[in-house]
Amino acid sequence: MSMELEMDTHPSAVIVRLKGELDHHTADLVRSRMEEVIEQGNRPHVILSMKELTFMDSSGLGVILGRYKQLSNRGGKMVVCDMNESVYRLFEMSGLFKILTIEENEEHALSSLGVVS
Repeated sequence: MSMELEMDTHPSAVIVRLKGELDHHTADLVRSRMEEVIEQGNRPHVILSMKELTFMDSSGLGVILGRYKQLSNRGGKMVVCDMNESVYRLFEMSGLFKILTIEENEEHALSSLGVVS
């Protein structure tokens, strides 16, 4: 399966919706697209919606951790939302819950950043 990224901009955040599989085959695509958005600097925060993410491996974790660091260095935040059970367990085992904000859905993620939709 492939990976699709859909981006939706809000006043101070970009919502990145991942659809498909985030693995070693698609990690470079996700990395480069997210880097572009972050480097543009128009929006300080990123919400990563995983509602339609069907699979993720350690390559995906690496992409997310790298973009988290990139945002943090620029004073931004990353919020992850809409995780399925298997992705949730992967985040839990990796320890990413200790550094990333996890929200139930996009609305809660926007609210946690103080962004009005």
